[in-house]
Amino acid sequence: MTLAPVATMPLLGMVQPVPGFPDHRDYVLVTADGDGLLYWLQSLDAEGPRFLAIAPARYFPDYAPELPRSVCADLGLTDPAEAQLFCLVTVPAEGPAAATANLRAPVVINPATWRATQVVLNDSAHPIRRPLRR
Repeated sequence: MTLAPVATMPLLGMVQPVPGFPDHRDYVLVTADGDGLLYWLQSLDAEGPRFLAIAPARYFPDYAPELPRSVCADLGLTDPAEAQLFCLVTVPAEGPAAATANLRAPVVINPATWRATQVVLNDSAHPIRRPLRR
C-alpha cells in the first residue's frame, strides 16, 4: 500500500464515523511534527475529537493488512494498494516511551477522493496495542 508522507491533506469525509464519535465525519490530517512521523487526525468541529496518528510503514515496514472488499468498495478503491493507511496512537500516563499504535483498526484513505473510514480488521495478527518504536 502506498503510504506517502503528507504535510496536509484536504478534507477527509468519513464514510462511517470513527467509533464513539457519531456526530463527526469531517476531518483533516495534518503533520504534528514537520517530519511526517506523527500526524493529527483533527475533526473540523472545534469541539470535535483529535487523534494522534502515524503512517505505519514508517514504524512497521512489515505491516500490510488485507483490506476487506467492502471497505474498498465504500471508499471507491479499485486497487487496495492505492490506499493510504494511518494508525491511531495511544500515549498512556507512563509517557511517550510507552506509546502504542492500533494496527488492528487503521484509518483507510482513498487519496483520489479523500473518502476515509476506520476499519476493524478480522486478522488477529495485527495487535490493538503494538509498541511504537522506530
